[in-house]
Amino acid sequence: MSRNRGIKLHTLPSGLRVIMEEIPHVRSVSFGIWVRTGSRNENAQQGGISHFLEHMLFKGTGKRTAFEIADTMDAIGGQFNAFTSQENTCYSTRTLDTHFETALEVLTDMFFNSKFEEEDINKERNVILEEINMMEDSPDSLVVQLLQEQIFQKKTLGLSILGTAESIGRFERKDFIEFMQEKYRPDNTVVAVAGNINEMAVLEKISTAFSVFEKRCKPKAEAPAIYTPGFNLREKDIEQVHLAMGFPGIAMGKDESWYATAAMTAIFGGGMSSRLFQKVREERGLAYSVYSYNIAFSDTGIFVIYAALNPSQLYDALQLITEETRRLFTERVTPAQLAKVKEQLKSNMLLSLESSMSRMGSIAVTQLMLNRITTADEVVQKIDAVTMERFYEVCEKIFIPQEVSLSLVGKGVGDLDVKKLISRTNGG
Repeated sequence: MSRNRGIKLHTLPSGLRVIMEEIPHVRSVSFGIWVRTGSRNENAQQGGISHFLEHMLFKGTGKRTAFEIADTMDAIGGQFNAFTSQENTCYSTRTLDTHFETALEVLTDMFFNSKFEEEDINKERNVILEEINMMEDSPDSLVVQLLQEQIFQKKTLGLSILGTAESIGRFERKDFIEFMQEKYRPDNTVVAVAGNINEMAVLEKISTAFSVFEKRCKPKAEAPAIYTPGFNLREKDIEQVHLAMGFPGIAMGKDESWYATAAMTAIFGGGMSSRLFQKVREERGLAYSVYSYNIAFSDTGIFVIYAALNPSQLYDALQLITEETRRLFTERVTPAQLAKVKEQLKSNMLLSLESSMSRMGSIAVTQLMLNRITTADEVVQKIDAVTMERFYEVCEKIFIPQEVSLSLVGKGVGDLDVKKLISRTNGG
């Protein structure tokens, strides 16, 4: 057992990690089952199976129909959700503290006893195909997916979480069972609970509920992701051009760089007072929406600059965005500006942790992905420790002209002068 200022970690004999945080001043309990598997852990034939499997766990067990699962949670006023990302899948509930046992029983019933009936698979197949169509109709999401496909060459992290129409059309019951047997292992899973709980009582209930979770063989390690710069253009009959420019980002949990990256992102393109927003939108009026962010994975990252603009302003916007990346070095950030953004980061982080669901997610992700506990106080200390030297080390790691990638979605992008685009995105 590990203890860290109110956050407790227990490892059960199966290898399952249970992490808990008692928050006595609230009346809620948030509970999550987090599995370290996602689209990155699929091959081309399995594309989208992690996400499809997540959907199927809501479709009925030997004990409950899909309606009865939903009705049981509605009857206690509980919130019920799940999501799949590139590297993990989460099933979560948030209920009053008096209803935790019901939430635990329902979620573990789904986790261990889902039926995967062919009729339900076929119905949900159509739902996911519509979700894929919806992505195609959301150019702001599509352009970032295209960027990742280019950078990771449609392998591992370049695969769509949703899969493709072809891969979704192939899945049968046995595929879900085999994938779950391989990936849903105790050593690959974290159970997290945060809220008004009694630690030992909750641990006993979780130990009983997960007693059927047996050790399984570990599959071979995933291949490392390799960043490959390039361009990915998608013709689409829409009014704006959506642009995503990418640079090598910072991996999750790289403490010396992680918090400096957050500070740089905020100053460069994180909000309305950022350099990017002020220059591109406020001063030049070249885009309505423009911002930047770092997508962090366990071993790599992508620093993304996004903009939506009129096609006639694309070349000017690209040149201006590139100039802003260089201006970080020629018009250096002042100590006062860095101090200001560090206070913003601390406020945003602490305010985001004022709900039991946020606290549950925070402790679960750090334990699942980094195998450690990070408290709010430690994060504050690490933000305070960001120096100007570390800030500019991060800038130099990210803004490498030769590593720039670009994706575009819009009308006429297939006819663009790629050489001219390359010139703009390399500072020409």
